[in-house]
Amino acid sequence: MDKFTTLTGVAAPMPLVNIDTDMIIPKQFLKTIKRSGLGKNLFDEMRYDENGMEKPDFVLNQPAYRHAEIIVAGDNFGCGSSREHAPWALLDFGIRCVISTSFADIFYSNCFKNGILPIALPQDQVDVLMDDARKGSNARITVDLENQTVTSSDGQEFPFEIDPFKKHCLLNGLDDIGLTMEKVTAIDTFEARNKTLHPWV
Repeated sequence: MDKFTTLTGVAAPMPLVNIDTDMIIPKQFLKTIKRSGLGKNLFDEMRYDENGMEKPDFVLNQPAYRHAEIIVAGDNFGCGSSREHAPWALLDFGIRCVISTSFADIFYSNCFKNGILPIALPQDQVDVLMDDARKGSNARITVDLENQTVTSSDGQEFPFEIDPFKKHCLLNGLDDIGLTMEKVTAIDTFEARNKTLHPWV
């Protein structure tokens, strides 16, 4: 998993509330167990018409936001089913951070396991960042995980809270497998000792 330290990038404004995981990645794309390749279907029903043509009004189809790395969203982002494909699709598109007033618990947890930083801020601060994001590609938001701040393009700084363990994992690029591999020496020692004590196992 890639480390998350500091990110400065274009933020796409998505003020819609209750964006659920089926909107993020519709159910017909859940057949794969790969984490790659889902970006093209991110927000599929919002991005494309029935003929597969891009809807020009959708934010991620607009030139200014095609390479957005941050989403500033309405309340309760990631609600609905617990599918981990949702953060997979966001990450594959290039999204590394989502800012909202609140997130569904399972989606919030899944983001950290996949290298995405979800940031919950008060409504008035999200409103400022939403307005900033609407300025287009010239307005870049900076997210500093180490110092736990979000800075708008005009320099307004907002602190955010994060669980210390989740912060540690993101800063060091540690998913569940990475955390396990940190203990590989202790695991090998245990296995060797267990083999000596219980050779019949």
